[in-house]
Order: sequence, then structure tokens, then C-alpha cells
Amino acid sequence: MSNYQSSLSGDFAMSNGHASHKTSTVVDMPKNNLPFVDTMQTNNTSKKSSENSDNNGDENEERGNWGNKMDFILSSVGFAVGLGNVWRFPYLCYKNGGGAFLVPYIIMLFAAGLPMFVIELGFGQFVSKGCVGVWDLAPLFKGLGWAMVIISGMVVIYYNMIIAYIFFYFFASFNKVVPWSTCGNEWNTEFCEVSTKSNSTLIYNTSESNATVTTVTRPAEEFWLNYALGRSEGLHDMGTIRWQLLLCLLLAWIVVFLCLIKGIKSVGKVVYFTATFPYIVLFILLIRGLTLPGAMNGIYFYIVPRFDQLGNPTVWKDAAVQVFYSLGPAWGSLHTLASYNKFHNNFHRDGITVGLINCGTSVFAGFVIFAVIGFMSHDSGMPIEDVAAGGSGLAFVAYPEAIARMPGSVFWALLFFFMLLTLGLDSMFCNLETVVTAIVDELKPVYPNIYQKKTYVTGICCVVFFILGLPMTTNGGFYMLTLMDEYSAGFSIILISMGETLVISYVYGIENFMRDMMVMLKFKMNIYWKICWMAISPSVMFFVFIFFGVGYKGLTLDGYKYPPWAEFLGWGMTIAAALPVPAYMIYFLNFKAYGNTWKERFFYSLKPADSWGPALNKHRAEANYPLLPDQPKSGLASSGFNKPSLGFNKPSAVKKQWQPPPKMMSNGTTNPAYEANGDNGMRNGFSKRNGSYGSYKKEPVVLGNKLDSVKWSRDKDVPLPYNFETSI
Repeated sequence: MSNYQSSLSGDFAMSNGHASHKTSTVVDMPKNNLPFVDTMQTNNTSKKSSENSDNNGDENEERGNWGNKMDFILSSVGFAVGLGNVWRFPYLCYKNGGGAFLVPYIIMLFAAGLPMFVIELGFGQFVSKGCVGVWDLAPLFKGLGWAMVIISGMVVIYYNMIIAYIFFYFFASFNKVVPWSTCGNEWNTEFCEVSTKSNSTLIYNTSESNATVTTVTRPAEEFWLNYALGRSEGLHDMGTIRWQLLLCLLLAWIVVFLCLIKGIKSVGKVVYFTATFPYIVLFILLIRGLTLPGAMNGIYFYIVPRFDQLGNPTVWKDAAVQVFYSLGPAWGSLHTLASYNKFHNNFHRDGITVGLINCGTSVFAGFVIFAVIGFMSHDSGMPIEDVAAGGSGLAFVAYPEAIARMPGSVFWALLFFFMLLTLGLDSMFCNLETVVTAIVDELKPVYPNIYQKKTYVTGICCVVFFILGLPMTTNGGFYMLTLMDEYSAGFSIILISMGETLVISYVYGIENFMRDMMVMLKFKMNIYWKICWMAISPSVMFFVFIFFGVGYKGLTLDGYKYPPWAEFLGWGMTIAAALPVPAYMIYFLNFKAYGNTWKERFFYSLKPADSWGPALNKHRAEANYPLLPDQPKSGLASSGFNKPSLGFNKPSAVKKQWQPPPKMMSNGTTNPAYEANGDNGMRNGFSKRNGSYGSYKKEPVVLGNKLDSVKWSRDKDVPLPYNFETSI
């Protein structure tokens, strides 16, 4: 793109404090001087081209688009609805007041969850780039994008290990009887006991067990700890690689690679099954659970409201964290998914729809889980609070034990673990695609044909992450997985999300962002979103961050306390995720920013880059962004949007054009251009570091709630551009 982009989008985008604007009037300028487009003709052309792209395939032929709208919707649902909806939300709901927990949960959903979900969808869709490329909006903060990539990279390492565990249980279920239903197996100890009503007074081996009382363990627990994991005494004792887990991890990565082999084209088809199948299974399991004795006791325990719990700050923190981590903002996946949308896709409607589906799924899964937990409590004679568990304890101990007590347990076990596979794979696809998309987007300027080699990039990433995940297949691997789960995406996710909303709202300017969204949607988003993005959502995230810091305790796992060196390793993961933000700032200010002083470099780095804006020229014309020079101009409403001949191209080989005008002319008189601009290079709207002149800005004309047209206006009292090539 020409440097004229920096003059136009840079100045009007930073109108919230970095450019001084006076009274503005709409002026008619020659086509060779200002990018003035016939809006009516442009809109008609854009509409026709949009219709053609819908009928003829991809709108962005080089990068590709979703095959249709449902591909995107189901992929977003698959990403948002994951394992946490099934094994975390029901336990949090029971623990934090039952049905009363829905009050803070819904409040946090509308205060932070949905606003962050929608802003990232719009952000990625507008520029058709992944979580790194979108930060051309304010290059100084591009490290936020790289932080998202690092977080997603660390998450896929251990998340696919969880999928490997699910594969292990799925294959173990192919027996006449599920192997965790009885004692007497090679992995069982002398303390193993199948609980029944007759021996319900026994104390079971949990983290709260009294060491002075004779304890027994359940067969499902011993199968998980002694056979599936072969768990050692701690992180200091990693042991050897367990070949069963190694093969399951290899299979998990092969499945992920095959599903991503053609990028979004293959994922968009796979999700038709993986995103819908869990709902079928959950419905079947609910019907089966309701027919079991004791099911209603479990459901009552799940939903009965205990409003006295709402005065506990921990309840509100848990609600915010669950909403936040379930919807998945700041992981980079939402930018990535939306970047493959067509420009005029209604991301506003899609974001609200997916967010509500995610919330409803969590509540629905709670009924499924606690119906079966109630049956297990009835059958074993144990209290529900002793049976209920969250996280891996629910997925690999409590629920499998309940399934083992059902008639036809093998069938229900296969169905349950296959459902967990589909839930986990959807999220895995999106996280890995985030990393791959960020890499190919950033390599495109160096390797123009990189999109054609995307399959190779995906394969390399899968191999690297598989190797990095090998330590988790050892006897001490689960300790490492728990450590990564706790630290890799905790504090850093909150900080990145808060930074994202603040940069968009106060650096780029919330009005500029709302205006960009209006071009895509063809209507103006209401003030609710603006208030949330500017104040409410950052405040909620700040509250969660402070609560995390104040309430931090050392990491423990089933009574095992992680040593200081292990926590130091965990904090290293947190720092590694956040480090790209300040590191990239230092790099950009030193090597990328233009200017003779640090102040000039700083303000330059806050302005949008030349490449900021829609990816295709037909949409740039529609949004009144200068055209990209490397794209054909056919199909545009007007050629008047071409770069004006100001003489300020930005070729790297002609650096003389970037020097300030000489003070004296050859005839000995004072140069009028120097008097107008001065040697400080910043007066009167002129920037010697990027050649931007004046303060052109776009003013949308809004009739009712619809975008009617966009015109260019020019501030008064700004000196005309000075042409170095012709005047010096």
C-alpha cells in the first residue's frame, strides 16, 4: 500500500488525541488529489460483487473463505463449547450456590463474555487476518497478537494430551465389561472396594480423607491413577514413557492433522459432525439418566438455589472465569475464525447466537451430569457431595463409575467418551489453526505463495507440538499437564484481554472502530457495546486479575504440593505468554518506527499501519480506505481512489524523499515549505517520519440507524501537501 494510507487512516484513526481537528467541511477534490468515491455506485458494485462471490466461491481467492455461513457458526460453536462446559460448569454451579450461581453467571456473560466475543469477531473479520495481523491497527501493540499465539501453542501441547486420555478410555471400553467396574485387576490394590449401600460407611480415599481412618479406594479411581496414568509420586519423579499413552497421543495428532489438512475447507466440513454430535449424545444421556433411580435427587442438588452464596466474592470470580474461559476471548481463535468470513457477514448476530448457545449448553450439561451423579449416589449409598467432582475427576472417575453401574455399560461408555472426543477436537482444531494462520499471515510478505504451502506448515506444527508433549506420556506426565493448565493461560489471558479492549477503545478510538464495524454490518451497533468495551468489560477483567493475585495459593494436586521450583517453572510459562507485549514494543520503537526522536517514534507506532483495513480493494473503496497497490482495480466504482501524486512514495531505496525540506532555496531565499512545516517535522499536521499531511477523515452520513454514505472531508487551516519531487 502507498504511504498515503498513513496520512489518511492514520490521522483520522488517531483523532482521539493525536491529531488536532478544527471545523470540518466536505469539499470536492479532483480525482488525482483525493480519494473521493461515488458512494452510491460503490455500494451497488460491492453488492453485485458480494452476490457473485456467494455464488461463485471464495470472496478472498488467495486466502480463502468459509464454504458457507454454517461452516463458521458450527466452528465457533465447536470452539466455544468444549470440555469445560461438561466437566467444569456443573461442578462450579453445585459448589457456588446451585441455581443461584446463574445470577452472577448471566451478569458476567453480558458484562464481559459477549462483548469480548463480538469485538474479536468484528476485529478479525474487518481485516481478514489472524490474531497477529489484526494489530496493524496499532503496531506498537502487535505483541498482544504474538502473546495469543504463544498461549494457543502452549495450550495445544497439553490439550491434545487430554484427548489422548479420552482415546485411551475409548479403546479400553471395547470389552465385555468396562475394566474400571471391578477390583481384582493387575492395577488394583488391596484397598480397592466396590461401594454399595451395605458398605457405604467406609471412608473413601480423597484429598479430605483422615489418615488415621482405614480408607478404601474405588475401582474407577485406581484404573485412572494406576493403569491409565501410572502416576508417580510427584513431578520430581517423571519415570518412563508409557507406550499406551504415547500411541494415543500420536493418534490424536494424526487425527488433528488430517482434519486440518485443507485448512478451513476441511474443518468446515468436519464440524458438521463434531459440533452437533455432542448435543445428540447429551440428550440421549439425559433421557437415560432420568430413568435411573436417584436421578431427581442429583438434579435437585444441582439447581436448588442457595442465595446466601451470592455474598461470597469467590462466586462472582468463578462466574467471570467460567464465562471468560468458556467463550475463549484473547486466545486468538476468534480472530482467526472470523478472518475467513466474507466481509459483510453479520458477525454481530453470529456472536450473540454462539454466546447464548454456549451458555445454554453449560446449563443443559449440568442436568445430564447430575442426573447420573444422583443415580450413583443412590446406588452406592454415598452422599452426593462425596460423589460430585469437577475436571478430570468427573470425566475419568465419577462419570465412568456411574456408567459402570448402568445396564449396557459398554455402550454408554463408548458413547460418552466419543462425545468427549468430539468436544475436545473442535477446540483443538481452532487453537492449532490460530497458530498456523498467524505464521502464514506473517510469512506472506516474505513468501508470497505461503498460502499454497499451508498444509506443510500445519504438518510441521503438529510434529513439533507432538514432540513437546512427549513428557506428558510419562508416569509424572499428569503433574506436568496440571502445571501447564494452571499457569499457561491464567493471568496472561486476563491481561491480554484487558489490553485488547483498551487499545481498541482509547488508542485506535472507539468511534473509529464502531465506524468500521458499521461499514460491514450496514447498521450502527448500539451503545451497549460501546459502554462495555470502554468501561464495563475492562473493569470486570481488572477485578478478576486482582482477585487472582490476592487469592493466589500454591498449586496442589490430590494432596501433593508442588515444590517451589515447579511453581517457578509455571510462572515462567505465564511470563513467556506475556513477554511478547513489551518485547515487541522495544523492537518496534528501535527498528520499525519512523522519527528522529523517541516521541515521534512513539506517536508513529500508535497510528495504523499502511496495511490496516479491509483485505480487498473493493471493500477498501467501500470503507473509504486507500487502495492496496498490489491488487487489480477492476470492478471498483471509481478510479479516483488511487494514491494521489503527492510525491511521497515510501520506497526503501529512496530515503532522500524522507528528509525535511531545506531551509534555504538555491536563490538564497527562505523555502516556503520549511516555513509551513518547520524542522520539527510535527507542526501543522505534517509528519516527516511518514509523510502524512493534513487531517483527512471520513464522515459517515447516518440516516436513522442505517449507513447511507461515506464522504471525505478536509479540516480547515491545514497547509496543503508539499511535493518534494516537484518543488525542491
